[in-house]
Amino acid sequence: MYEPTIGLEIHIQLNTETKMFCSCPIVGYDVEPNTDVCPVCMGLPGALPFPNKKAVHYSLMLANVLGCEINRKSVFARKNYFYPDLPKGYQITQDEIPVAEKGQLKFKLPNGEYKTVRINRIHMEEDAGKSYHIGSGEISLIDFNRCGVPLIEIVSEPDMHSPAEAALYVRNIKQIVTYLGISSADMEKGNLRVDANVSVKRKDETELGTRTELKNLNSFKFMQKAIEYEINRHINCIESGGFIVTQTLLWDEKENKTFPMRTKEELSDYRYFPEPDILCIYVDEDEINHASESVGELPGQRILRFIRQYNISNEIAEKVCETKGFSDYADKVLKITSDKRITINWLLIEVLRVLNEEKISIEEFPIEPKNLAELLDMISSKKISNTIGKKVFREMIRTGEDSKSVLNRLDIKFISDENELEKIIETIIAENPVSVNKYKSGKTNVIGFFMGQVMKKTKGQADPRKAKDILIEKLN
Repeated sequence: MYEPTIGLEIHIQLNTETKMFCSCPIVGYDVEPNTDVCPVCMGLPGALPFPNKKAVHYSLMLANVLGCEINRKSVFARKNYFYPDLPKGYQITQDEIPVAEKGQLKFKLPNGEYKTVRINRIHMEEDAGKSYHIGSGEISLIDFNRCGVPLIEIVSEPDMHSPAEAALYVRNIKQIVTYLGISSADMEKGNLRVDANVSVKRKDETELGTRTELKNLNSFKFMQKAIEYEINRHINCIESGGFIVTQTLLWDEKENKTFPMRTKEELSDYRYFPEPDILCIYVDEDEINHASESVGELPGQRILRFIRQYNISNEIAEKVCETKGFSDYADKVLKITSDKRITINWLLIEVLRVLNEEKISIEEFPIEPKNLAELLDMISSKKISNTIGKKVFREMIRTGEDSKSVLNRLDIKFISDENELEKIIETIIAENPVSVNKYKSGKTNVIGFFMGQVMKKTKGQADPRKAKDILIEKLN
């Protein structure tokens, strides 16, 4: 039997306005390549870098949440390696004295148990450029716009032993940084990237096996697949009498296998030395306290508040609070509506369905929280039926109108007048003598058929409860 061991390095792109060591703005991917650059981020002779204060503040916020020891003095270093997307020939990062060390993250596993992963360090650094490979790789182009974008790297201890544990750890880190507001952590856009160090040993051995590094894993699906593949590759290699080579690998999502990128460098290969152009970073008690006060409500705290404030289960609260954006929206709606059960159902079913179908974020959702709350209160107070509510909801999404405007424009009304319902039901009963006889012979499930006819005749505008009561009374 073998035991895999996994350690992760998570690179988080920070939501600062400018780059890590210069005043170039942070731009998106729709900007023309190689236009958002300057002598500093391109490493031209004579250019002097200067640290981004907001990036330091964000690092202190994260260090506080992960229970790290914050170093009052930290130092930037040059990490020397040659790669086409690194114009300076080195990366400015932190080595011997990072901004923070020795933290931990505790999270819940699917079986209900809790897992603790130790954090080795948190350090600040700059990003490299982005490579674009054309065709089968004969031509490569480099966009240097991303050069110098500020990153936080979170380095874990090798405390995880399955791809599922690794994925849960990353999901929790992503949730924390988005709640803090320090990063969007969008893996598809490269705002969160993971490097995984994987090794395998026999369970009776104490020394860890030779490790390989999986580089630039940018989705949970590919990360789990790549780690699983690498674990099996290690085991098969050992079983066949071979030995593992220390190397850096990439994941080929088309072939579903890893392939070597380069032989794994050791620390000495990078020739780290203190960055001569940047002074030491000193943080005082006021800055640490300010970072602590900036943290705000964390996922666990919000889940507990939702359970208490809205009287919902832990499971439901976890679903609603999975992302900060969605839980912010839900919080605004829940604070206004009277029926929390109906609200939660609509949020987790109807709203999420639209987000998934349209492939949009909650920030792009066209219905304002107050307008959704108004619609849900009309449903819960029986002013309109659930069927009408869904029709109005679709129109609100299409047009951006509020619920009352949609109701007026479509001339939709809710039929709750008993006399009007009685006339409609009497007509339906007269038109369906066969179904009436079935009901009288004991087949009461035909009530569903009659209710369908009521809704059809009223175009979904009948009060379903009143209609059913009158229907049963007339049939009896």
